[in-house]
Amino acid sequence: MTSATGEQLGIMPTREALRMAEEQHLDLVEVAPKAKPPVCRIMDFGKYRYEQQKREKEAKKKQKVISIKEVKLRPNIEQHDFDVKLKNALRFVEEGNKVKVTIMFRGRELSHPELGKEVLGRVAERLGDSVSIERNAKLEGKNMTMIVAPKVQKASKPKKSKETQSKEENSNAKD
Repeated sequence: MTSATGEQLGIMPTREALRMAEEQHLDLVEVAPKAKPPVCRIMDFGKYRYEQQKREKEAKKKQKVISIKEVKLRPNIEQHDFDVKLKNALRFVEEGNKVKVTIMFRGRELSHPELGKEVLGRVAERLGDSVSIERNAKLEGKNMTMIVAPKVQKASKPKKSKETQSKEENSNAKD
């Protein structure tokens, strides 16, 4: 059992611990219920929950949400339409989102899946080095899909401080 200030109070009966918490107008919180004996702490539980929610909210703000955007194409798409869809896909990738490129087949088009693969191949070729293919072309029912994601930028070398640079220059000058 620990007090609100963090000092160890030792092993004591539950009733006595509850009485101590009540005297201080605080709560008795069970921290480790599976321990032998169970570990409890005297604290203001409302304040603790508030601070915990605040930390979670702050962590959520710093988190980058990657969503999947979708670009739908047809197997016999005209060049201009293809360029417009490609431009949108490139914009999505630059924003840091994954892009699901879908080829929709209708009727007899389904008997020629190689046309869809060809279009997806053109998309992958034109997007080039800015993306990595996360999932290759796969026929699922009447649609063929491929997922591309932005390439992960390698972390640059950490910059050296002026102090480190001057030490290196001095050692190089001595040599």
